[in-house]
Amino acid sequence: MSFTLNEIRDNPGARTKAKLLGRGIGSGLGKTSGKGGKGQTARSGVSLNGFEGGQNPIYRRLPKRGFKNIHATKKYELDFNKVNLLLDNGLVKAGEKIDRDLLVKAGFMSKHLNEISLLANGKPKEKFSYVVTKATKTAQSLVSESGGELVIE
Repeated sequence: MSFTLNEIRDNPGARTKAKLLGRGIGSGLGKTSGKGGKGQTARSGVSLNGFEGGQNPIYRRLPKRGFKNIHATKKYELDFNKVNLLLDNGLVKAGEKIDRDLLVKAGFMSKHLNEISLLANGKPKEKFSYVVTKATKTAQSLVSESGGELVIE
């Protein structure tokens, strides 16, 4: 099937004409141009988000729930399963130092995170030197059992 340049057409409905406002009663958008009557909502720049006509709005009827700590810092959670995955993929060798730079370079950790928290998920296969911000007590004991070194900055 071949076609020529003069046969190229848009898909049906791809181009629609803009609605002309205020062009008489027959257009369906005459007089008030679809804005309704007078008043606050007929004016530009008004958005009454959450306003329910004077009734108590739903965000005030429902109870408050939860808490967002604005001072919380985002940490990367490193565990021994991830370390073993690094080892299995050949991204790190036994006895090497595992720190922020290595994790960012390996693509495990996002570069905008600065803190690393060592968790005790899994068991370390080899001994490593870990440079972290924080470590759980169980993770510390697992590192010492494997003969590794833990540096908390």
